[in-house]
Amino acid sequence: MPTPYGSRGGMAFSAAELHVLRRSLAHALQSSTAPLTASEVQDCLRLAASVDDAVLEAGRLRAFLLDDLARYRGALPGSLSGYLELLQDALAAGYEPLADDLAALRALRANPVAAAVLERAQAVAGRSVRRRLATGTAPAAPAPRTRLLALAGGKEQPPSPPPKPVPAKEPPARPVPTPGEVFPPRRKPTPPPAAGRAAV
Repeated sequence: MPTPYGSRGGMAFSAAELHVLRRSLAHALQSSTAPLTASEVQDCLRLAASVDDAVLEAGRLRAFLLDDLARYRGALPGSLSGYLELLQDALAAGYEPLADDLAALRALRANPVAAAVLERAQAVAGRSVRRRLATGTAPAAPAPRTRLLALAGGKEQPPSPPPKPVPAKEPPARPVPTPGEVFPPRRKPTPPPAAGRAAV
């Protein structure tokens, strides 16, 4: 399975995966319209699914690194060395510094390393602002990749039907009798009739 390589969207492929890619590209560049064999189609579909998984994994890795950077930024000034190291790595990978990053670096510019990182971050932020102003667009999230459907056999499975709702239990037609109704209370025994008066 291809694996993410760095945080710029690069990927590392195995020798077998590169063979599938080379074969697919050679077929796409041929002038003949001979269809791929069933095994070649399955290889291409498996590779496409693996690339999708690798793209998702790269996105999760980038989100983790950005969360880590935010945690280090929130723990400043105690986390100064770790924050500067993470921020330099992020800038090298194409990260556009936030206003919080620039404010934190300005507060720490007495440190020579922080001052150097501040200059670099301001240059990156300035280029980003100028690019957005020139194109008139705001930074947008990358569009999700579409699945490979052009090959025969690449059709997606139909969506499964939603589960049927469980019917609610109906109340019993006759209520359950209480213990007092099943076992009525016993009546107290009546005292025997009074005996006649004793004779004088």
